[in-house]
Amino acid sequence: MEPRINLMANELGAKIAKRMHGVGQVIEQSPLPKTTRELVMLRVSQINGCGLCVDMHTKEATAAGESAIRLHLVSVWRESTVFSDAERAALALAEEGTRLADHHHGVSDETWAQIRQHYDDDQIVALIWVIAMINAANRGNVILRNRGGSYDPSMLAAMSH
Repeated sequence: MEPRINLMANELGAKIAKRMHGVGQVIEQSPLPKTTRELVMLRVSQINGCGLCVDMHTKEATAAGESAIRLHLVSVWRESTVFSDAERAALALAEEGTRLADHHHGVSDETWAQIRQHYDDDQIVALIWVIAMINAANRGNVILRNRGGSYDPSMLAAMSH
């Protein structure tokens, strides 16, 4: 299965990707912990079936020092003991914010209360945009049939320069 189009070889696609990367850089400079960002992006990518993003965020998290045990347990975070209460709140928000159609009113008040308990306003804003941006990336990659397996963490660093 080959990708349907190379967005980076298309002038408009490359402009949009550059803007999305810019948003990602702003989020990266936020006070939201990198570990939380990577766990959220991994979980959303798992839900959306984006092989490229699962590959990318597993490797990025590993490069940032995340343990294999925690990465293996992200898909079953509710049934594991390795995540903090703050991370659990972020993962719940990520799931509810991704599966909007599955929840009559979107994100539950219970999940929002947990988010407010563990994160300040800047971290919450970053978390919301992490969820929105990874959902957009997942959808683009799934539509295009971009597959995982060949990502190298240095690829993302190269885009930043």
